[in-house]
Amino acid sequence: MPLVKVIEVIASSDVSIDDAVKNAVKEASRTIRNIDSVWVKDIKAHVKDGKITTFGVICNISFRLDSAPL
Repeated sequence: MPLVKVIEVIASSDVSIDDAVKNAVKEASRTIRNIDSVWVKDIKAHVKDGKITTFGVICNISFRLDSAPL
Protein backbone atom coordinates (compact mmCIF):
# COMPACT_ATOMS: atom_id res chain seq x y z
CA MET A 1 0.00 0.00 0.00
CA PRO A 2 1.57 3.32 -1.03
CA LEU A 3 2.01 6.07 1.53
CA VAL A 4 0.86 9.58 0.71
CA LYS A 5 2.48 12.66 2.22
CA VAL A 6 0.90 16.12 2.38
CA ILE A 7 2.82 19.40 2.51
CA GLU A 8 1.50 22.93 2.83
CA VAL A 9 2.79 25.61 0.45
CA ILE A 10 2.07 29.29 -0.12
CA ALA A 11 2.21 30.72 -3.64
CA SER A 12 1.29 33.95 -5.38
CA SER A 13 0.70 35.47 -8.79
CA ASP A 14 0.22 38.88 -10.32
CA VAL A 15 -2.20 37.37 -12.86
CA SER A 16 -4.89 35.23 -11.16
CA ILE A 17 -5.81 32.73 -8.47
CA ASP A 18 -5.55 29.95 -11.06
CA ASP A 19 -2.02 31.07 -11.91
CA ALA A 20 -1.08 31.12 -8.21
CA VAL A 21 -2.20 27.48 -7.84
CA LYS A 22 -0.25 26.53 -10.96
CA ASN A 23 2.82 28.27 -9.51
CA ALA A 24 2.45 26.25 -6.29
CA VAL A 25 2.41 22.95 -8.20
CA LYS A 26 5.18 24.02 -10.58
CA GLU A 27 7.55 24.98 -7.76
CA ALA A 28 6.76 21.88 -5.68
CA SER A 29 7.37 19.72 -8.76
CA ARG A 30 10.94 20.96 -8.91
CA THR A 31 11.88 18.84 -5.88
CA ILE A 32 8.93 16.46 -5.34
CA ARG A 33 7.91 13.50 -7.51
CA ASN A 34 4.55 11.73 -7.77
CA ILE A 35 2.29 14.71 -7.03
CA ASP A 36 -1.31 13.47 -7.08
CA SER A 37 -3.42 16.44 -6.05
CA VAL A 38 -3.56 19.99 -4.77
CA TRP A 39 -6.18 21.30 -2.35
CA VAL A 40 -6.58 25.06 -2.03
CA LYS A 41 -7.12 25.81 1.66
CA ASP A 42 -7.24 29.59 1.47
CA ILE A 43 -7.28 32.38 -1.09
CA LYS A 44 -6.35 36.01 -0.59
CA ALA A 45 -5.68 39.09 -2.68
CA HIS A 46 -3.58 42.15 -1.90
CA VAL A 47 -5.22 45.46 -2.73
CA LYS A 48 -3.60 48.83 -3.41
CA ASP A 49 -5.50 51.98 -4.36
CA GLY A 50 -8.71 49.99 -4.77
CA LYS A 51 -7.21 47.47 -7.21
CA ILE A 52 -6.01 43.90 -6.72
CA THR A 53 -2.24 43.77 -7.12
CA THR A 54 -1.46 40.11 -6.31
CA PHE A 55 -3.31 36.88 -5.64
CA GLY A 56 -2.18 34.40 -3.00
CA VAL A 57 -3.10 30.82 -2.14
CA ILE A 58 -2.32 28.39 0.65
CA CYS A 59 -2.36 24.85 -0.72
CA ASN A 60 -1.94 21.30 0.50
CA ILE A 61 -0.06 19.21 -2.05
CA SER A 62 -0.36 15.40 -1.84
CA PHE A 63 2.23 13.03 -3.27
CA ARG A 64 2.97 9.32 -3.12
CA LEU A 65 6.19 8.26 -1.44
CA ASP A 66 8.50 5.96 -3.40
CA SER A 67 8.36 2.35 -2.30
CA ALA A 68 11.59 0.94 -0.92
CA PRO A 69 12.32 -2.78 -1.07
CA LEU A 70 12.30 -4.49 2.32
